Amino acid sequence: MTDDVTPGADQADLNLRDPALRRLLRALVADARLDAARIAALTGVSAAAIEAQIAELERRRVIRGYKTVVDWERLGDDRVVAFIDVSVSPQRDVGFDQVAARIYRHPEVRSVHLVSGGHDLRIIVEAPTMHEVARFVSEKLAPIDHVTATNTHFLLKAYKEDGDILVDDVPADDRLPVTP
Repeated sequence: MTDDVTPGADQADLNLRDPALRRLLRALVADARLDAARIAALTGVSAAAIEAQIAELERRRVIRGYKTVVDWERLGDDRVVAFIDVSVSPQRDVGFDQVAARIYRHPEVRSVHLVSGGHDLRIIVEAPTMHEVARFVSEKLAPIDHVTATNTHFLLKAYKEDGDILVDDVPADDRLPVTP
């Protein structure tokens, strides 16, 4: 095994483009519960170096957190998820950032992205009912200065999210793609 980072060494020299570091990050994205010894086996870097790299990446906020993927539907937890496209009149010197900040501070907002296309921002909102999503849009989102339009789409079913397949495998269709 190689020690790309010596424990206790100056972490300012951490090479964020290093292929071994990229392998470490891909391993954590695939399974955030992996321990340093398992990641060391996958990447060819010592466990001590892995621990040092993870600590430094957390300190630098390259690693922003760890998460668990839960299939809430299997628990019978009814949640309403909506994708809301938002048109914004950008502000001088801050563009879309100030409006986006006002939006992402609401607890029902799961994500906010600046996008290309017919709208400027795409937000994902989660609430217990459609009525609460509608109230969020009409009472909290639409009144924000510089928001000029919204377009709401409700999630009907999630098949895959953040790389995780959320449905049981569908049996293969044995029919021929073209009839002879």
